[in-house]
This record gives sequence, structure tokens and C-alpha cells, in this order.
Amino acid sequence: MSFPSEKKDDDEDEMGLGYEKPFRGVDKAHVIQEARMFNDPNVDPARCIQLMTKLLYLLGKGENFSSKESTESIFFPMTKLFQSKDEKLRRMMYLVIKELKPDSDCVIIVTSTLTKDMNATNDLFRANAIRVLCTITDTAMLTAIERYLKQAIVDKQPLVASAALVAGMKLMKSNPDVVKRWVNEINQAANDKSSQMVQYHALSLLYNIKKTDRLAVSKLVAQLSKTQLKSPLAQCLLIRYTVTVMTEGNTQDRSYYEFLENCLRHRSEMVIFEAARAICQLPNVSQRELTPAITVLQLFLSSPKPSLRFAAVRALNRVAMAFPLTVTSCNLDLENMISDSNRSIATLAITTLLKTGSESSVDRLMKQISSFMSEIADEFKIMVVDAIRALCLKYPQKHRVLINFLSTILREEGGFEFKKAITDTMLALINDIPDAVEPGLLHLCEFIEDCEFTYLSTQILHVLGKRGPKTSHPGRYIRHIYNRIILENATVRSAAVTSLAKFGAQVPSLRSNIITLLRRCVHDADDEVRDRSTFYGTILATESEPLIKKYIVDVVPQKLDGVQKAIEDYIEASDFSTSFNFAKAVTMPIHVATKEVKKTPQQAVAEVAANAGSSIASKRHETGTIYADLLNQIPEFAGFGALFTSSPPVNLTESEAEYVVTCIKHVFPEYIVFHFNIKNTMEEEQLENVCVELDLSDSPGCSFVASIPSDAIKFEQPGMAYVAIRRSKAMANLFLKNCKLTFLRKEYDPSSGEVAPDGDEDDYPLDEIEVGLADYTKPLSLPDFRSAWDAMTPDNDLSQVFRLEKYKSISDAVVAIQETLGMEACENSASVSSAARQHRLLLSGVLLGELAVLVRADLRTSASNVVEMKLIIRSQTPEVSEAVLEAVSS
Repeated sequence: MSFPSEKKDDDEDEMGLGYEKPFRGVDKAHVIQEARMFNDPNVDPARCIQLMTKLLYLLGKGENFSSKESTESIFFPMTKLFQSKDEKLRRMMYLVIKELKPDSDCVIIVTSTLTKDMNATNDLFRANAIRVLCTITDTAMLTAIERYLKQAIVDKQPLVASAALVAGMKLMKSNPDVVKRWVNEINQAANDKSSQMVQYHALSLLYNIKKTDRLAVSKLVAQLSKTQLKSPLAQCLLIRYTVTVMTEGNTQDRSYYEFLENCLRHRSEMVIFEAARAICQLPNVSQRELTPAITVLQLFLSSPKPSLRFAAVRALNRVAMAFPLTVTSCNLDLENMISDSNRSIATLAITTLLKTGSESSVDRLMKQISSFMSEIADEFKIMVVDAIRALCLKYPQKHRVLINFLSTILREEGGFEFKKAITDTMLALINDIPDAVEPGLLHLCEFIEDCEFTYLSTQILHVLGKRGPKTSHPGRYIRHIYNRIILENATVRSAAVTSLAKFGAQVPSLRSNIITLLRRCVHDADDEVRDRSTFYGTILATESEPLIKKYIVDVVPQKLDGVQKAIEDYIEASDFSTSFNFAKAVTMPIHVATKEVKKTPQQAVAEVAANAGSSIASKRHETGTIYADLLNQIPEFAGFGALFTSSPPVNLTESEAEYVVTCIKHVFPEYIVFHFNIKNTMEEEQLENVCVELDLSDSPGCSFVASIPSDAIKFEQPGMAYVAIRRSKAMANLFLKNCKLTFLRKEYDPSSGEVAPDGDEDDYPLDEIEVGLADYTKPLSLPDFRSAWDAMTPDNDLSQVFRLEKYKSISDAVVAIQETLGMEACENSASVSSAARQHRLLLSGVLLGELAVLVRADLRTSASNVVEMKLIIRSQTPEVSEAVLEAVSS
């Protein structure tokens, strides 16, 4: 037996394949040299086709041909091949010319030939010539062939008509005005039922022409939805355009929904699924409107086609996020799909069941999941973990089963993203479920004993230091933490030292042992570990509780990015008559002259203030981290504790005023920090020593703590000022009158940048500032409002009926209630039609002191067109229920 002498690739050797790659050894120089065969008087079509195939291969790989190479060596010789009558050769020539994209000077050479082919008797030549011409021609030459293209659109041959329509889609990018003149022909093609593909392409091009005109698109959809399109592809397009009209126009026209519902009875499975998916994606869809789509998707779950089963279960998985109860009817079919041979389908079925299943089915689902977790990829495992997280928050009583399952898969093989997803889920459960703290921490301790990811180890050690000292048996975690100091790298050892110090600071019975362990680390090879162990050991040895609390327990993070710049400026100024102000340097923002700069907290807050009108209560948690970072940089606020919540920016002046001021209220356990964003719109003025004065005469028990002015505010440059007060009681309602902006106004020359040495003291009146219940409330997102409502005791319930006469519609009342209470709308209950006659609003939040509260508001429009509301409040304490009721009543 003989073997090929040429060496094969490794993968071919492994598979035992004996063929050679068709493009092995193909390079540009070789192809250019072989292109001389195009000039032969006796053309060999087979050889020419083979060479053109190699040329297309190089162009597809991204090989660059110079202008001289593409024109003189390839294009000009190839034009001689138009004399050949070989159809395969002609088709290959069309492809090469289209990919080469010759210059406008060269295009003239082939234009006449291609135009002739457009009118040939061979339909294949006509279609290909249209595609090539529309790719290589420019605007000037397009007008010469426009007549032929319009005729081709209504041609009886579907191949030619589709080619012209697809060419029109490409020309819409470069010559939209020309294509818009073809509307009559395109409409004729769209209504032609002789070819499905032509109808599909015509509808697509028609929409591209009209998509910038919302009214024209609406008319197009309304017209075509009354007819039955022959092409299933065109029908799918029409469904998508209908959803676009309903979403962008926010229309409540029932005819659009009825069209989608009628499509559920189409003979094509593709159209049926597209209609069902479209209904599920509607923004304000109700459960009643969802029912027909869910029924259709349920039928697809038992289809013999894997593609249909996959599409249906994926659509149901998305619906289950917002309407879990609606999908419950499919649970039996979903359970049967867990054993599906396609692991992707089985994973989606499991994650959907986890979102819709009842508490009694959790144990059974966990056993079924365990059987195939090792067979699926990490990306599907992450989907399962995310679903388990939502399920555990929905049914907190099942946390032991779910945490045990998570700990089991955490010890299995997997990549970083998979391990991180499990760790994040367990940490979230530890934060949200008090009973899950100790078992969760113990499982995480076992994981870090064999964890190969530094990031996860340090994250877990941080949580151990934060949560571990407050558990019933804190000493059980010390061994796991100290093992990290012995066995891990420097980064993990540093985190372990800090975690040990927190145990010593908060558990006096363990302090002496912790000090001993820390002293063993002072000779570590890494300087960070040595410094931390020495520092923490010294602080703990003092036995001074204020020092221990300040430097170990309640450490305020300081960002020292601006200190180096401040020191450099101080040295460069050479004015050492005043001492260096370290506190000011810590809070000083840095201006880095680069194209891409990470936003400082000051910049991020300024952006939030600029978008004050668009902020709503449900988005406050998104900016909480930004505000916390900013306030932590200010030494005067260091002892205020953890920031509970921050309000949206409130305008204190008109947007066209000389000085535009907005206020953000930051609520701490005992303090309120009023954060003022100030913008100077006067071009020839500079404001200095800018501060805000508040009148607390109508707020008994409140006292000023600190006032931090803005040093200087130039034209169009925002500045920040702060006023901190101490409250008399936890959730005091405040109404601050006579607020004013005080400053030193100096003249400023924009051309030279000079500022006058002297200025005038001045003030500017501001609107009143009100602090109410919404400012003490943090939105709380609940995946299942009904379960949370049933889990909370009704002993503290309060209910009352209101007549909301000043609101014209239920939608206006819903917005006002949400803004008044500052809570999160659950289960998409904030979405309400402007024409709705009744609606139920579900709100959830956490008040200062970590007190959860749920609100259910049933609204309806009476016969006299007055909005009436029945409000039911359920909370952990009667005081919270009364505070919420008082806020709504006022």
C-alpha cells in the first residue's frame, strides 16, 4: 500500500482522512501569474473556473490586491472571457467582478456587457447581471440603468424580480432617493402572489423605504394585515413590523393584536411561532392576551422537530420571568422535556420550571437537575444557577436544599464564570436570607480550601470577615481563614489577614488568639501581608474599642488618586507658608487628558444630575454606589455610617435661571446630607465660596452638622456643595423654607481667562426642600409579589379608600403613587394603558431601619370619571404601615 508523500495536517492524521485541502499552497503571486490564461485564444473554461475559485478564496480571506494587480493583471484579461458562452464560467465572472469592486474608470468597460446581459433571454444571466451592476455602479451610471431595474422588479421570472429587489436594498444605503422612485413597482411585487420569495423581498424593501415615516409604516401594516400574504416569510416580516408599530407608537389599537392572534391559526409553523413570540414580547400585554400564545407554544413542546421544541421552550423561559403563573399550565410538558436528548432543550426546560414551579416541587427538580448537570456546557450551567437564585429568593424556606445543591456543583469541574456565578448566588442568598448565613459561609469555607481563582478567594474572605463575627459560632471559621495565610498567594494572604483582624475586632473572646496568629505573619515574604499583620496586631493589642472600631470595623474607604497630583502642585507652587491640606487632597478630583478616562464619582454624579428629569424612584439603586463612593471621600461625613438611600435630583431653580441648582438627599441612619449640584450660566462671572443656607426653624430637633462650600464655579462648569444635618427621629418629615445660595461673585474675562481680584457678596433664592417618606424608602425588587405578600404577617395591615380627583386617568395616578412612596413596581404593574378603567398596582420597598413594606393599590375609574383607589398596606411594624398611609393621605 502506498501513502501520499505530502505531509498532512495533524487533525487530518487523527481522523484518518486521505484527501488534500483544495486551497493548499494558494498565494496571491501564484494566482496573478496564472491569470495569463485569460488571454489564451483557446480558453479552457474548466481551468478558468478553477483559477477564479482560488481568487475568490484569497479575496474571502481578506487578501489585499493593489489597484495595478486587480486591474491590469486580473480585471482587464478577464473581460475577454465575456466572449465565451459557457454558463458556469459567466456566473463565476459575475462573482469575481462583484468581489473585486473595480474602479469607476474600469466599470465603464463592463457596463455595456452587463446591461446587455440584463436584457438577455437567459434568466440566470439577467439576475446575476443586475446584482453585479448594482454593486459596482455609481450614482451617475445608476440613472442610465434605472429603467431596466424598474422593469426587472415586475418581471414574471421570480429569480429576476428578487435580484432587482435585493439590489434595491443595497442601493438604499447609497442612493435612497433613486430607490424611493420605485414604490409603485415594489407595491405591485408585494401584492403579487405568484412567488413567495418576491413577496418577501418586496415587503422588506418597502419597509426600508418607509421606516423613517411612522405614519407611512402604520398605514402599510394596517393595509397588509387585512390581506393574506402567500409567503410565510413575508408574513413573519409583517408580524415584526406590527410589533414595531405597537411598541414605538405606544398604540392601543386592538386591530393589531387581533391580527397577531389570527396569525396563531396560520398553516405555517414558522408564522405561528413568530406570532406567539411577538405577543409574548409586547410591552403592556396582559395575562388574558398571553393565553392564546402560551397555548400554541405548549403544543410546540411536544413537536417531533427539535428546532420547534427549542424555540418554544426558549420563548416560555422568557415569559416566565414576568408571568410565571401563566406558564404554570405547561409544567407537565416541561418536566417531560428534562430527559430530552438535546441538552440545550433540557436546560431551558429546567430553568423554566425553576421559575414557575411550586415550593413542593423544589426537591424533585433538584434531583432531576443533578442527573444531567455534568453533561452540559458551562454557559447552560450558569443559566441553571441564575434560575436557582431566583427560586431561592422566591421560596426562602427551601434555602438548605438549594444551597446544598450549589455547594455540590461548586466542587465539580468548571471554569471561572461558572464558579463565579455560583459564588455570587450563594453570597446573594446569604445577604437576603438570614437563615442561610451560617450554612452558606461553611460551604464557602470548604470551597476556598481548594479554590484556584484568586478573585473568588478574596471575595469570600471579605464576606467571612464581614458576616462571620456575627454568627453564633465565629470560631469555626478561623481555621479556614488561617489556612489561606499558609497555603495561598500574596493577594489571598493579605485578604485573609484583614478577615482575621475583623474577627479579633468584633469577637473579644477570640482577640488574644487572633493577635497571636497575626504576629506569626509579620515575617511574611510579601510586604503587604507584613504591613497589614503589623498594623492590625498593634491596633488590637491596644484594647481601645474606639480605635479598633475606626481602623478595623468601620473603615471608610479613601481614594488617594488625587493626593499625588495635589502634592506635585504644592511642591511646584513653592509656597510653604501654609501647610499641606491632606483632607482637601483626598477629595480633589483628577483631570486626566486622555481620550478614554474612567469617570470619577464627581463626573458620574454630574451626569445623573443633568438627567434629573428622567430619574425615577425605581432607578435609585443604580446610582447608590456612585453616591456612596463620592460621600466616602469627604472626611466630614466619615462617622455617618452606611448610606441607606439617595433620592433622585430635585430642581430648586428654573432650568433657564442664571444659576441652576439641583438637590439630592442622601439618607443615613441618623443624618441627612443635602448634596447640591450648581451650574453657573453667566459667561462673564466666576462664583467663589459657594454654599447653601437652609432654615431649620420649622424643623424642631434637627441641627446643623457640617456645611461644605464649592471653592469656585466657572461658566458652564458644575460645582458641588453639601449641607449635613442630624435628625431628631428616624423618619422625620422636613419642610425647609427660605433656602438660598450664597457666593462671592467676581468678574471673569473669557478671552484672557483672568479673574478680578475683588468681588461682591451676593445670594440667590432657592425653592423649598421637602423630605418625605419616599426619601426614606429604598426600592425592593420582588420576583414573586404574591408569595412575599403571603409570607408577611397581616397583623399590621392597614387599608383605606381614596378619591383621587386631581388625576385624569389611572396611568397618571399610578405614576404619582409610585413617586410619593418611592417604591418598586412589581410584576410589571407600573405599565398601564392610558384608557384603562381598572388596574392593580403592586409596590414593594424597604424603609429606613431595613423594614420591608408591601403595598397593593386597586384603582378604578368611577361612572363620574373620578379615579378611586383602595389601598392595602402590609409591613413588619404598625408604625411603618401608618407612615405609608399618612404619606398617601397627605
